[in-house]
Amino acid sequence: MKERITITVDSSILEKIDKKIDGFSFKNRSHAIEILLFNSLGENRPKKAIILAGGIGKRFDPITAELPKVMIPFRGKPIMEHTIEFLRDQNIRDILVSVGYKKERIKEYFGNGSKFGVNIIYLEEENPLGTAGPIRLAKPYLEDTFLVCNGDVLLNVDINDMFLFHKKSGALASIGLTTVDDPSSYGVADMQGSKILNFVEKPKKENAPSKLINAGIYIMEPEVLDIIPQGYAMVENDTFPKLAEKQKLFGYTYSGQWFDLGTPERYKTALKQWKM
Repeated sequence: MKERITITVDSSILEKIDKKIDGFSFKNRSHAIEILLFNSLGENRPKKAIILAGGIGKRFDPITAELPKVMIPFRGKPIMEHTIEFLRDQNIRDILVSVGYKKERIKEYFGNGSKFGVNIIYLEEENPLGTAGPIRLAKPYLEDTFLVCNGDVLLNVDINDMFLFHKKSGALASIGLTTVDDPSSYGVADMQGSKILNFVEKPKKENAPSKLINAGIYIMEPEVLDIIPQGYAMVENDTFPKLAEKQKLFGYTYSGQWFDLGTPERYKTALKQWKM
């Protein structure tokens, strides 16, 4: 929610501000003032994060007959524990976890998060809600810019840098993008500069518009919550296209580590290559 205000500023200060306007990092005078205030107040990261952890993980059967996918051990601890540590180490300690399938296993292990140095609130899916439904479920807890990440990826993103990119772009949602050699198994970003025009799902390698894929981490503004329909919804189909139409969907490209643990094959690759 933004409010219009009237302020009196020395003309020499305005001249300095106007010199910073470049059409992107600082779109106009109002945007420049907002970013400069934002930086001076030290608000350089989201205060809260959502971890999407409600999935079953059918491709890991029979392991997931007993455990939800995010509880599969990876180097001695559940996959989701790596995600929580990643957020904690970047000073995001208020975490909302969407749970559904075998949610009691997750809640029993992580509790209120105190033993992991975070505060956890659980968003309970009575029925599967897809990748967007749980985000809308978090609406009562979200008043400011927030982060969303999948519970089955390992990644090493500079959240401060991604957050500043998000604020400078004026996006309603910024998607973390990573580069892969063969994007044919993923949603591939069709870009215009840093603006995402759309995603092409699982294109043939030779037809892919880029090698940039959705890395499963997003920074969003609360306005996005009203775009997500109630009940089952997918960010890929029900949210991102609407934001792209508004030209409010941007892609943050990073080159750090990223592993999708969605299949046993990718899990094995991560075991060999992940550098903690």
